[in-house]
Amino acid sequence: MNAQQKKNRLLILTLFAMSLLPFLIAVAFKVKPEWLQGQTNYGRLITPPITTEASELSGFDTFSSDNIQELNAHWLIVNVMPQQDCNAVCLDALHKTKQIQLMLNKDLPRTRRVALLLGNTDPKLAEAWWKDEKALLRVKPSASFLSKLNGIRPEGFPDGALLLMDPLRNLMMQYEPGFDPYKVKSDLTHLLKISQIG
Repeated sequence: MNAQQKKNRLLILTLFAMSLLPFLIAVAFKVKPEWLQGQTNYGRLITPPITTEASELSGFDTFSSDNIQELNAHWLIVNVMPQQDCNAVCLDALHKTKQIQLMLNKDLPRTRRVALLLGNTDPKLAEAWWKDEKALLRVKPSASFLSKLNGIRPEGFPDGALLLMDPLRNLMMQYEPGFDPYKVKSDLTHLLKISQIG
């Protein structure tokens, strides 16, 4: 067999392998369909989104009551605080959401940070948690809002959990304690980019 015949045979085998490759990939995806599920977000979508009303949140302190209208027409980054006290995990989550908002740069004005206090928190004790916070809104939920939260997570929210709420007041994404602020920022940036509101 001369060199030309070897080249021709190699070319034919290469073409055959190339034509066979798509079928092998298709079989692999049939056996392992999870390989096809590309991750487009890091948080867990709340499906269907839970619609809330403006009247279901009230200011926890004077600053929040005076600025409660800031919750309207903005994307809300909501720190869930289920206990009466804010432990290290809770304080870390508050710090991370501050970082997330600062990382948004030009989109920062489209968002607001919210601390959602579910427990019977002492206002004097709480002052220490946000003594350096100038814009964090602190809110208390109504019974109907608590019922909606229970629908999302019947076992209750842990310290350090995070929710995203769209400008139409839909609760639409949740994150576990210890969330990565860069991943939340990535999700939020994507939402802000495709959103025509807020």
